[in-house]
Amino acid sequence: MTVIGPSVALSGVTKMYPGGAVAVDGVSVDIAGGSFVALVGSSGSGKSTLLKTINRLIEPSAGSVSIDGADVTAGDPFRLRRRIGYVFQNIGLFPHMTVAENVAIGLRLEGEARPAARVAELLALVDLPANFAPRMPDQLSGGQRQRVGVARALATEPKLLLMDEPFGALDPVTRDQLGTAIRKLHDRLGLTTIMVTHDMAEALILADRVLVMDKGRIVADAAPKALLAGEGGTEAQALVAVPREQMRRLGALEAGA
Repeated sequence: MTVIGPSVALSGVTKMYPGGAVAVDGVSVDIAGGSFVALVGSSGSGKSTLLKTINRLIEPSAGSVSIDGADVTAGDPFRLRRRIGYVFQNIGLFPHMTVAENVAIGLRLEGEARPAARVAELLALVDLPANFAPRMPDQLSGGQRQRVGVARALATEPKLLLMDEPFGALDPVTRDQLGTAIRKLHDRLGLTTIMVTHDMAEALILADRVLVMDKGRIVADAAPKALLAGEGGTEAQALVAVPREQMRRLGALEAGA
């Protein structure tokens, strides 16, 4: 039986920078274990900042974050991050390390002396051949490098996966393929997944629940079907209007209009 990922609760989370700029403004939200949640909003809306308060890459100015009821500040932040998978847009593979060495970083930090079998298993999990293990990152395509990034994030078997614009640097076809693969991994492994994206179509297709942010606050919280039905308010509908208009134009082209 698959163990479901942890719940995440944010209570009054605020991040204010020197000078008074407020990136996140009193956000409170509960995320159920095993759910796939997308954080959507325009640039500067606070979505990446909010995400990073969960694994303490950013410490909030006020409020609290807990995972399965345990406050994230209760222990060492480095130990916390080893229990949380993290995938980000720039991938961040070490260029001087092989694919296997990149994937195995977390395993070695956990004291696993012979991680080769686990690396092979992880590469298979993200649909990469085992013979990719000795390759260097510059020998891979962007999509392949991001798959290695996902394998690395899942190496220590975290049940919580955070993704910050993970497909933003990829071409549309690769982006779609990798998004589908991530959703399948989420379901197969029983993860709790929180993904930041500026692409509303991507959020609607992949997530169970969409949180729309604007000026540091969550202004809409709804299922994809509800957002498509016109719920969620002005900011949410402005984002939904983009893929909807693209579909209308494609339909018109197909009809020869």
